[in-house]
Amino acid sequence: MLKAQDARMLAGPVGDLETLVVEPKGAVTGIAVICHPNPLQGGTNGNKVVQTAARALSQLGYVCYLPNLRGVGESGGVHDHGVGEVDDVLAVIGHARAAHGNLPLALAGFSFGGFVAARVRERCEAERLLLIGVAVGKYAIPTPPVPADTLVIHGEEDEVIPLTAVFDWARPQSLPVLVLPGAGHFFHGRLVQLAEQIRRLW
Repeated sequence: MLKAQDARMLAGPVGDLETLVVEPKGAVTGIAVICHPNPLQGGTNGNKVVQTAARALSQLGYVCYLPNLRGVGESGGVHDHGVGEVDDVLAVIGHARAAHGNLPLALAGFSFGGFVAARVRERCEAERLLLIGVAVGKYAIPTPPVPADTLVIHGEEDEVIPLTAVFDWARPQSLPVLVLPGAGHFFHGRLVQLAEQIRRLW
């Protein structure tokens, strides 16, 4: 079960950011910031895939920060299609570092959130990157290349971000992609397996 969450308002570049914080059961060994899917399609930090990633990473010792990015929920500002959201995540990382020190940092995201996390990785050092159903080819700004140890998980039958698009992005990087056979974009009925794969491959 996911441990009880602490809701906080953290100062961001264009207003406060409504953020859930999930503490691990034991000692904190790392910080994870997990980004939600596209809010124009209802994506928030309460998304089940985001919560599943938080559950898995908290079990690995990470304190997980799940911000509602600008314009989402009680967060200030307006949706910026993955541009200003990068600054939001960097602000959350700053708060997390102030609270927990210079622990190893993991960045994670689902769909639009994966696109944001990959862009954040260009501007800060992170130990690991987790991209689930990453939204490649969806925005005017291309999804950047990522480190070779990035964990990319995608559903074989993703109806929002075709698996072929992810392969086209990953192939020039020789980047492995873990494919869950039969899974759709939202991993309905496969969330337990998704969490198991994150823990196993981390």
